[in-house]
Amino acid sequence: MSGAPGAKQILVCDDEPHLREMVAEYLAERGYDVVEAPNANDMKRLLESLEPALIILDVNMPGTDGLTALRDLRTTSTVPVIMLTAASDVIDRVVGLEMGADDYVGKPVDLRELEARIKAALRRRSFDETSAQQKDRQAGTVPFGTCRLDLDGARLIGGDGQEIAITSMEFQLLRVFVENRGRVLNRDQLLEQAHDKGWEPFDRSIDLRISRLRRKIELNPTKPETIRTVRGLGYVFD
Repeated sequence: MSGAPGAKQILVCDDEPHLREMVAEYLAERGYDVVEAPNANDMKRLLESLEPALIILDVNMPGTDGLTALRDLRTTSTVPVIMLTAASDVIDRVVGLEMGADDYVGKPVDLRELEARIKAALRRRSFDETSAQQKDRQAGTVPFGTCRLDLDGARLIGGDGQEIAITSMEFQLLRVFVENRGRVLNRDQLLEQAHDKGWEPFDRSIDLRISRLRRKIELNPTKPETIRTVRGLGYVFD
């Protein structure tokens, strides 16, 4: 259901047609552009071409359940997610929040409550993005773990204010991660975007360079939180 031009897009994923259609109609009447998916596989397919502002995701669905879908989604996306759970399923709510859900609404769904939580999640997302952009512009730097990356000066500044020595290749890698924040990048993409004549295009030197960077920017390089490994896919800067 399409809303007004420029309307924020909401993806509703639920296997119950009546509930899905009810939510979609209610949100469309309030100006949202609503897309429906009856299961996690269809949601995944839609996300290949869509970038919704928020996803409403049911926990209990046949096939791939909502928590599994959320876990897979969080490997590549930071889009806000509101989970739909049975009113008594406290465990599902806790697990969902720990896995990266932004909020939850119990079933049966109160549409006014759902709308309020959607607005709150979108406000938080907008505030976080605006604040981060303003801070980066003011400082001319980007936070990187315990450090800050000076994009104009091609420098890495430690938490103590002292400059940390990095090579031009390491700076290019960090710059590529900044430009693709929240997006999983494989080795080929990193090599292509941070190309340097000194790199062998088909070796695993990218892993070694990221390992060296982690020793400089992570509190615990053995358990990285800034440049994370996404098993089987590549690396992501959160």
